[in-house]
Amino acid sequence: MNFIYFNQHVLDNLFYILVSLLIFFVLYENMNVLRLYKKTLLTACASVPIILCMKFPIYIDDYCIHDLRQIPFLLGILYGGWPVGAALLFILLMARFAIYGFNLITLVIYLFLFITAALFSKKFNKFNRKYKLGSAALFSILLGGMSTAIALLMSDSFRVTEAYVFYFMLIPPFIMFFAVYIIEVLRDAIHLKTKIIKLEKMEVVSQLAASISHEVRNPLTVVKGFIHLLKDPNLSQGVRNGYFQHVTSELDRAETIISDYLAFAKPAIEKVEDIFVDREIRSIIEMIKPLASMSSVEISESIEPATIRGNSQYFKQCFLNLMKNGVEAMPNGGELNILMQADKGKMLIKISDNGVGMTKEQINRFGEPYYSSKEKGTGLGSMVAIRTIQMMNGTLDIKSDQNEGTTITVTFPSVNRDRPLQLDK
Repeated sequence: MNFIYFNQHVLDNLFYILVSLLIFFVLYENMNVLRLYKKTLLTACASVPIILCMKFPIYIDDYCIHDLRQIPFLLGILYGGWPVGAALLFILLMARFAIYGFNLITLVIYLFLFITAALFSKKFNKFNRKYKLGSAALFSILLGGMSTAIALLMSDSFRVTEAYVFYFMLIPPFIMFFAVYIIEVLRDAIHLKTKIIKLEKMEVVSQLAASISHEVRNPLTVVKGFIHLLKDPNLSQGVRNGYFQHVTSELDRAETIISDYLAFAKPAIEKVEDIFVDREIRSIIEMIKPLASMSSVEISESIEPATIRGNSQYFKQCFLNLMKNGVEAMPNGGELNILMQADKGKMLIKISDNGVGMTKEQINRFGEPYYSSKEKGTGLGSMVAIRTIQMMNGTLDIKSDQNEGTTITVTFPSVNRDRPLQLDK
């Protein structure tokens, strides 16, 4: 068949429809606030191609204006129900009359399409993908035929040309089929992504639960054993005091594990304040010196004044864990170097040791629950450190070679130290 009026606007109409579908799903997936206004978003995304299709039609002759506006119109009603359909009907008719003037046939046909599609919408959304594809194409064919019959009954001048049959009755069912297919694929992708995120969260929770239960059970088992031994009336006071010391030590260990877990699980930093990093780092170094002396580790430092925003308590716990890891990585002695620099709105802290180092696997799994290179480690200290750095908008980088040492670089956005202290409420 030779269509005199066939032109590039066919592809333009298809482009408007497909892009509007993709924009809807991109906005719906990435902007959580829009999920509360799904029908409003659907109305907006469907109305744009409706107007553009009318503004740039496939062709105009003496009898009728042909375009693909009915595709986004029907899709909006089928997936959004009558509220979306009513809004789209109003927008479509206002745009149609503004561009081409009032036409009674257009009014009647699109009222018919609206009522029919709105009645079919509930049943359509209960179908699986296979039935949706078939029913959407068949529904489009039936509506095209019935709309043509209405136009013929209402106007003696209306003509059914080859181009009209092709563009208004044959092309729409194919476009409806592929548009519904794209929508269903994108919906399934979003649903699958949500399930994967939930499964990942459950996996983390299960790993944490396994770690906590395993690590807490060990000291509690020891406590239980010593309490059982304390029942012996023949124990000397010295032995009894030794048992009590073991019980206290194991209970302290259990308390530390639980405290680390709670620090990791806390959703956000409660108190935000200006942290004078140089003072805090020097304070942490003083705290770690006794442990370093016991392991024959020397601590060197190069510290510049800098200020960041965060919670000082969590900051101390974070870097205490990182420095403690560095000291424990040098059981036979070594040097722990602390370097702090402030430059171009960023504050950088480097903690370097020349200890046993880490493998690539250990670097990749650093901070992972229930994973530690230490014999009695839980991995919670590293998790707490990473969690704190993330909450304070920082980044952590690890470079390490086995038997050569490890360098941990933490970067935070710095603030003007001369600025007055302001606490977030």
